[in-house]
Amino acid sequence: MEIVLVEDNPADAELTIRALKKNHFANKIIHLKDGAEAMDFIFGEGAYDGRDTTHKPKVILLDLKMPKINGIEVLKRLKSDDRTKSIPVVVLTSSNEDPDVTTCYELGVNSYIVKPVGFENFLNAVGDLGLYWILLNQPPNR
Repeated sequence: MEIVLVEDNPADAELTIRALKKNHFANKIIHLKDGAEAMDFIFGEGAYDGRDTTHKPKVILLDLKMPKINGIEVLKRLKSDDRTKSIPVVVLTSSNEDPDVTTCYELGVNSYIVKPVGFENFLNAVGDLGLYWILLNQPPNR
C-alpha cells in the first residue's frame, strides 16, 4: 500500500483510480469511502482493528466534503498524532474556498489541489500527483 484515497464520491474515486492505473500506481491503492473509515484504517480501529499500523502509506489523497467525519477533521487528527504526522497528505477536492485552503495549510497539509475540470486534465493532474509522491518525494525514515 502506498496511496490511501479518501473519497466519498464514487465517480471521483473511479476517475482518480483510473488515472493512477494509467500511470501504473493502481495496485498500490486503498480506497476509503469516508472520514470515519479513514480514521479506522489509519489507526487500526473498528473494522480495521488489528491492522499493522506500522505500514504507513506514502501519501494520503484526501477529499474535504465527506459524511461522518469531514476531511479537515481527518487532517487535524493525522497531523496532531506523532504516529501519523509525517505521512504526506494531499487534499484533492472541489473546494477552492479560501477558508478551506488556509485551514488545511495551518493544520499541516502538504499540498492542496482543486480537482481539475475535464477528464484529461483530471487524469493528468492525478498522474502527476502519483509520480511526485510515490517516485520523486523522499519521505523521512519512520
